[in-house]
Amino acid sequence: MGRSVTTPLLITLVAEGALSAGDAAVASDALHGLGAAPGRPAWIDPGDALDLGVTGADQPTTRAVLEAALPHLDIIVQPADAPRRKALIIADMDSTMIQCECIDELADYAGLKAEVAAVTEAAMRGDLDFAAALDARVALLAGMDAAVIDQCRRERVRLTPGATTLVRTMAASGAHSILISGGFTAFAQPVAAEIGFAAVHANVLRIADGRLTGHVERPIVDAAAKRAALLGAGFDLAATLAVGDGANDIPMLEAAGLGIAFHAKPRAAAAAAAAVRHGDLTVLLRAQGYARRDWA
Repeated sequence: MGRSVTTPLLITLVAEGALSAGDAAVASDALHGLGAAPGRPAWIDPGDALDLGVTGADQPTTRAVLEAALPHLDIIVQPADAPRRKALIIADMDSTMIQCECIDELADYAGLKAEVAAVTEAAMRGDLDFAAALDARVALLAGMDAAVIDQCRRERVRLTPGATTLVRTMAASGAHSILISGGFTAFAQPVAAEIGFAAVHANVLRIADGRLTGHVERPIVDAAAKRAALLGAGFDLAATLAVGDGANDIPMLEAAGLGIAFHAKPRAAAAAAAAVRHGDLTVLLRAQGYARRDWA
């Protein structure tokens, strides 16, 4: 993530309907305190988002100082020489593009949500091996009527605000999009279609005689698979954007030209180049310089 202090940086401050010139002044003062040289702020949309160029500071330090000085804002710091509008977005699904963890919600229909959710939380923090944790949770669902999957999706799965706008706006500008999930195709495929993703990768739950067997088909979509999907997509990495929230997203976030942690677990937030702490997924459009008039 780190860049030479000689590399110009682009800072984007975002707080939809609540951003002020005073926030830009606080940012400039904080940058001066680093010995850096900030430029003049340029509004993307007045009151919503603005850009601020800076030289003489490195990316991680700039992010840390600004997040501390402006804790109520979302702040994206990126190299000013990278392509602004990305050619690829690769995104996690659970707790990123949708507002729940599907396996936890599915387990609720079997009366096992608390037990399964505790394992999910530990895995997303990075405290457990992802594959082992996935196998353990799916095993608990053995014997469940497969029809419950569709019921769960209808009743529990809700898109994260800004998801459709993000993906469709980027697509309208020619970007490719991949939804990649450590969850399951039974959820990911409909979600991808609703949002507008061009491609989707997820795990397959084994079903026999209309019931879950308690197993997941191999190979599973894990952290390594997410990173491999990004690297294998064929795009200049500087022109790629990755977004996710959990420890299994970290290799993908680190490999992307711009990795953004979204309302993320601490390890993912620390590993990514930037973190969305307050806003919805349209913050990722602001990071790419999209004004509201350009949103799909």
